Amino acid sequence: MLGTVLSVQANYYWVRLDEAPDHASDANTSNSQNPALLPTSWLLCTRRSRLKKMGQAVWVGDRVQVEEPDWEGQRGAIADVLPRTAALDRPPVANASHILLMFAMADPVLDPTQLSRFLVKAESTGLAVTLCLNKCDLLQREAQEQWRDRLKAWGYDPILMSVHHHLGLESLQDHLTQHSTIVSGPSGVGKSSLINLLIPNVEQRVSAVSGKLGRGRHTTRHVELFELPSGGLVADTPGFNQPLLDCLPSELGAYFPEIRHRLADQSCHFGDCLHRDEPDCVVRGEWERYSHYLTFLDDAITHQEQ
Repeated sequence: MLGTVLSVQANYYWVRLDEAPDHASDANTSNSQNPALLPTSWLLCTRRSRLKKMGQAVWVGDRVQVEEPDWEGQRGAIADVLPRTAALDRPPVANASHILLMFAMADPVLDPTQLSRFLVKAESTGLAVTLCLNKCDLLQREAQEQWRDRLKAWGYDPILMSVHHHLGLESLQDHLTQHSTIVSGPSGVGKSSLINLLIPNVEQRVSAVSGKLGRGRHTTRHVELFELPSGGLVADTPGFNQPLLDCLPSELGAYFPEIRHRLADQSCHFGDCLHRDEPDCVVRGEWERYSHYLTFLDDAITHQEQ
């Protein structure tokens, strides 16, 4: 039977099955009042030793083949991992189709360079990117519009929202439906609070998973997928403040919408132009993130030389 890995902790994998056999629903009837148990479409699985010997890792988001289900104990074994449509190693998530990059407009203060670094990292995955700015209620409307106009010049139309006041949620949900979305961004911007708001009873599911594994309450130290009521999946990922830009110097320009726009209309004189001091470069000029590009380019060159 097929399923999707929604949580990985230590050597255990919580797998949501595409569908459970009819008799499975009867196996836990006597335990239906036990809050530590999950629905019977879930199995706590181990990985077959054959996969370990092959070096086949099992990631959150993987589509897997499960064997030998024990419905009463809610256990099973992962026998195979289906080919991935996408694979991100930081954080390790398989088959994602969308990144929701979440920042706060205030508390903490929105830092343009940090935001730009996250955007470049998100663009480098090749996935669709949506930018969401939380805590918009902490800024005056004029300041909000200034940020919106500024980011449109970067090539992004941000969703301004407030998790605390439930503002902007409808627009956000339109971007999440039918996607497998990675929610990314710095610590303290409201990622976990957003997921708690979007998904009813998420804390109950987290408690059930932790109870089965004998662990404490959930903090975002590992990746975990949650099902949206409107369809789709979201992955809450650990917050970090400085993503690693490990792309090649020649690739970096493709991750800036401003550069893509310029090169769509004209071409640089040299095909391998890095847009620094080369003659007849159509990218070099007075646009806000050009200084960010040069800084990240130096980082990429240093990383390549190591």
